[in-house]
Amino acid sequence: MGCKCWDSRAFVFWCIVLLSLIHVSLGSKARHFKWEVEYMYRTPDCLERVVMGINGQFPGPTIRAKAGDTIVVELTNKLHTEGVVIHWHGIRQLGTPWADGTASISQCAINPGETFVYRFKVDRPGTFLYHGHYGMQRSAGLYGSLIVDVADGEKEPFHYDGEFNLLLSDWWHQNVHEQEVSLFSKPFRWIGEPQSLLINGRGQFNCSLAAKFGNNASVSQCKFRGNEQCAPQILHVHPNKTYRLRLASTTALASLNLAIGVGTLVIMRADGNYVQPFAVNDLDIYSGESYSVLLRTDQLPSKNYWISVGVRGREPKTPQGLTILNYIPTSASKLPTSPPPVTPRWDDYNHSKAFTKSIFALMGSPQPPRTHDRRIILLNTQNRINGFIKWSINNISLALPPTPYLGSIKFGLNHAFDQRQPPDNYDNSYDIMKPPVNPNSIHGNGVYTINFNTTVDVILQNANALANNVSEIHPWHLHGHDFWVLGYGEGKFKEEDEQSFNLKNPPLRNTAVIFPYGWTALRFFADNPGVWAFHCHIEPHLHMGMGVVFAEGVHRVGKIPRAALACALTGNKLN
Repeated sequence: MGCKCWDSRAFVFWCIVLLSLIHVSLGSKARHFKWEVEYMYRTPDCLERVVMGINGQFPGPTIRAKAGDTIVVELTNKLHTEGVVIHWHGIRQLGTPWADGTASISQCAINPGETFVYRFKVDRPGTFLYHGHYGMQRSAGLYGSLIVDVADGEKEPFHYDGEFNLLLSDWWHQNVHEQEVSLFSKPFRWIGEPQSLLINGRGQFNCSLAAKFGNNASVSQCKFRGNEQCAPQILHVHPNKTYRLRLASTTALASLNLAIGVGTLVIMRADGNYVQPFAVNDLDIYSGESYSVLLRTDQLPSKNYWISVGVRGREPKTPQGLTILNYIPTSASKLPTSPPPVTPRWDDYNHSKAFTKSIFALMGSPQPPRTHDRRIILLNTQNRINGFIKWSINNISLALPPTPYLGSIKFGLNHAFDQRQPPDNYDNSYDIMKPPVNPNSIHGNGVYTINFNTTVDVILQNANALANNVSEIHPWHLHGHDFWVLGYGEGKFKEEDEQSFNLKNPPLRNTAVIFPYGWTALRFFADNPGVWAFHCHIEPHLHMGMGVVFAEGVHRVGKIPRAALACALTGNKLN
């Protein structure tokens, strides 16, 4: 279904975007980084383990740039036995799809000893992140922050006196290779819940900053000098000021809730896009999401307060992550006198849904097309293939091919992957509340080919997993685009549910959650030539097949750097 009113509106919108890019480019510059990825010993939660880091740092170095700048990262793989790539999460890669950093999709893995140069433009401000996108290297600690400030001469539409960046993650003591083997074993060996939650790569295991408030006599109170790798990064603030907290989650498994034992948080941005400001006492944040929130330090008396992070959506076997908000001139060594805020109960989904459904786009934000040209309904299920447990989408478990799709499609290598397009829907007789008696699935690596400059609706449909009465939260992330979140619903999606879609002020996001036994409706405009992953951002779920691949306008992609495709069939093509 075409829509001429959208065509004209899209033309005006993209003209404005183009003019803004011309404006920001006047003061933009290239920012160069030389990185080496390697394994090293660290104590992120006070126990020494092997982590994956960059230039000797864990988490990796924070990139800071301004809208319109070009980022150039010269990445050398110092790992001895495995490849590596870096995905720049939330960066749309307009004109540079090969730099998206997805192995077997946009590029070849960077082999041990090799160097690859990522070059791309950050076209808009926001709080973003980067992480490994090969195997389960995000679980190993390969991640960091990417912060893009407004361009010179521009201002944020809100005031703040200072800011802090909080990168949230989860941490296991079992190394990532054991985790991968466990997920691919028969019988299945679940890696279990994380041992610790980390804030900027720092957490505590078998001790607690707040031990005196707990009932567990075996847990001792942590005593830090401040220079330990697991010592909390204390947030020092002055009274009666406004601070911006940049929050991002790169967790491998855990959905989180963040609460501060003082005042309220005002949400201003989500995934780099402005939203209608609203105040909360705590907020849910799912893997791949980011927020900018404002905190006013006007509490009396001025003292120290807890910042607490807890697990949501899974019965938590992981203690809360903690750090301290220190009101100057109070000594930072004094622990808060009151207990840390307790995050909501893990299965209080009404609390989660109320927060998620309170997020609306700021007035003046781009509005979605009124209609769609294509609708794809993706059923999320857990299945078995030859006795191995997998995650599947419309009964297909994604198994990526050795040749990157971007090169295969551009060079017409039709035998490089399955040319049969995956289904746009699933069997309507499927009971989402109860998996079939014989839940067999198949491996596949077909691609959803989308007509360029068309509007696509994606309905994410959740269902029961293999275990009885189990339906999990899944945060889905789309590469190369933002999408409008049109709505959420309970049970099986029906055509009449479209009447409830929010077409007035839906938020623009790059990551959206699907709740247990529910559906989430997304809409995006396919205007970015390339091949793009769309997948659950929970690391084990993606590793077990929970994702799809979209291709659009690949014939429009310009020259691709030779190093991006120097493997498998495209390597032969380039030779």
